[in-house]
Amino acid sequence: MSKGMLPVAILAGGLATRLRPLTDTIPKALVEVRREPFVAHQLRLLKTAGIERVVLCVGYQADMILAFVGDGSRFGLHVDYSLDGPVLRGTAGAIHQALPLLGDRFMVLYGDSYLPCNYQTVQRSFLNSGKRGLMTVFRNENRWDSSNVEFMEGRILAYDKKNRTPRMQHIDYGLGAFHRSAFEHLAARSVVDLAHVYQYLLRQGELAAVEVHQRFYEIGSLEGIQELAEYLSRREPLLKADK
Repeated sequence: MSKGMLPVAILAGGLATRLRPLTDTIPKALVEVRREPFVAHQLRLLKTAGIERVVLCVGYQADMILAFVGDGSRFGLHVDYSLDGPVLRGTAGAIHQALPLLGDRFMVLYGDSYLPCNYQTVQRSFLNSGKRGLMTVFRNENRWDSSNVEFMEGRILAYDKKNRTPRMQHIDYGLGAFHRSAFEHLAARSVVDLAHVYQYLLRQGELAAVEVHQRFYEIGSLEGIQELAEYLSRREPLLKADK
């Protein structure tokens, strides 16, 4: 693997209300997939991708995540934690709070996403773009979720999770890359969604994009958990054989 991979922030602070009663007593990151907490699969994927540093942005039941993951050494990673505190900050607010741990440039993914893409290609595209942010997009065509990105000739023309149009054939894949300045305009302790930051950068002409071609997996629903389990039953033996 190439050296110099950016740190990755994982947004794992949400309440996971859609998965209740599974998440009445545990955070979504610890929901079991193939008899193991989801975050273990996620961290192993990042390690395989060449990632060395992870910052877990945690809130709900944070102590349980800390107890399971620890310092990350058993996954071959260095893991730090940024705690939301008593009030959830929203996905962008959580990143804003974690900036001292992340440095100038970093990648971000959601705590319920399993994204088997080429992280080195994503990082290279971001650094070569010279822009303050990058969104990965996938030609979804409303198959696995509602498409929300109008993407043409390597550029994002529109992004909106609420006001969708027929021209939106792609979806926000769930992996972003940012310079810290993309978040520094946010007020301290503000509650802000990551979508706001993406739209802000798009308006400023500061949002690059790269298209990925491997579908995303997520554990935001029981169906999603089952699909991921089936994928991992095929994929993880291959990952172990590659070691």
